[in-house]
Amino acid sequence: MSIPRLKSYLSIVATVLVLSQAVTAHAVELPDFTQLAEQTSPAVVNISTTQKLPDRKVSDIQGLEGLPPEIQQFFRGFPQPRSPKGGGGGRQREAQSLGSGFIISKDGYILTNNHVVADADEILVRLADRSEMKAKLVGTDPRSDVALLKIDGKDLPTLKLGKSKDLKPGQWVVAIGSPFGFDHTVTQGIVSAVGRSLPNENYVPFIQTDVPINPGNSGGPLFNLNGEVVGINSQIYTRSGGFMGVSFAIPIDVAMDVSDQLKAGGKVSRGWLGVVIQEVNKDLAESFGLEKPAGALVAQVQDGGPAAKGGLQVGDVILSMNGQPIEMSADLPHLVGALKAGEKASLVVIREGKRKTVDLTVGAIPDEGKEMDIAKADGAERSSNRLGISVVELSDEQKKANDLKGGVVIKDVQDGPAALIGLQPGDVITHLNNQAITSAAQFTEIAKALPKNRSVSMRVLRQGRASFITFKLAE
Repeated sequence: MSIPRLKSYLSIVATVLVLSQAVTAHAVELPDFTQLAEQTSPAVVNISTTQKLPDRKVSDIQGLEGLPPEIQQFFRGFPQPRSPKGGGGGRQREAQSLGSGFIISKDGYILTNNHVVADADEILVRLADRSEMKAKLVGTDPRSDVALLKIDGKDLPTLKLGKSKDLKPGQWVVAIGSPFGFDHTVTQGIVSAVGRSLPNENYVPFIQTDVPINPGNSGGPLFNLNGEVVGINSQIYTRSGGFMGVSFAIPIDVAMDVSDQLKAGGKVSRGWLGVVIQEVNKDLAESFGLEKPAGALVAQVQDGGPAAKGGLQVGDVILSMNGQPIEMSADLPHLVGALKAGEKASLVVIREGKRKTVDLTVGAIPDEGKEMDIAKADGAERSSNRLGISVVELSDEQKKANDLKGGVVIKDVQDGPAALIGLQPGDVITHLNNQAITSAAQFTEIAKALPKNRSVSMRVLRQGRASFITFKLAE
């Protein structure tokens, strides 16, 4: 072999060795989940529920109407459920659901999702040894989607609980559950984000992962590499109906607080301020004189609520609570909800461009919120303005009925800035350019003096819901 060919051969061999070593080194870095799965699986359970539905005829149950007679006859050849006593030929239908859960105490307390057991008439728990037991529902908390069950037992296998607050994006996590009824399925991924807020889920700072989660995984545990539970797998984001790489888990710190309250009293107490808040975007930040978009903008304060009693005002931008910064408006409900009624809260707010501290006492969240019903005014004096709208004042009765101290209601919308930003007849305007509106005439005067080519804020109530919007007037 010639010298050049030998050198080339040796170079190829060296390259292959280097690549082999790199692959081997990389493989060593990947975690092994076998021990974690073996140690934790015995405490993970399958949960099935049954809900009794109103009686129907057999054909209704099967959904056979409209099918050819021979097809109906084919399906009727399968066994049918028994008729209830005195059912008069009807059949008792049953809706079934499937999920997961895990044992947190040796005497049989089990955590799962509220949506797994909601409206169930019977809850059946299947353990790792295939034995089945009926479970008692201790309590549920729909706001956090957590439910606590109890089965009879002693010296049952349990899971070690970790601290979800210590999780960081990029960490490995493992889920064990019963997707599609396949017990003790193990899937893995990483933490994508923490403290994630979801629409209509105001009280849970979700853990976002890319762990494959499917129907049946709900209520199952999410583990860190130490085999500690750090979350309860709850839901996925999907456009197809299947897993798309984005799943969410309830932090175990939140779930255990809920569990302790359910065990103690059967219900959960959460802090409540009595405000409606919204995100502070770039334009709103400019209109309120903020250096950057951050905080929670108070769009509405419920009369007589904790915030109103503590002096919080519409237009305040809350920057922190009890020393915890509020970067996104969704951060506030998480912090408030973690407090109990009667506890103190110290809020740092921006009011009229100045930093201020508001100290108040947190109240208990009501069972159901009350929405304000804004009635349209009629017969009052009209005022037109450069925004392209015609407004009239609210009557004293309307102000009282809707807990308003002032404001005007839009009667007509013409072509102009108001139409471009989506204002509609019936909308109530309570603030313009950070000034409270007391009359139609004052509204017109403020509108005349609005600056050009700068973000201007306006507080609007529509169907009882308040929000700040921004716009710019051109030269």
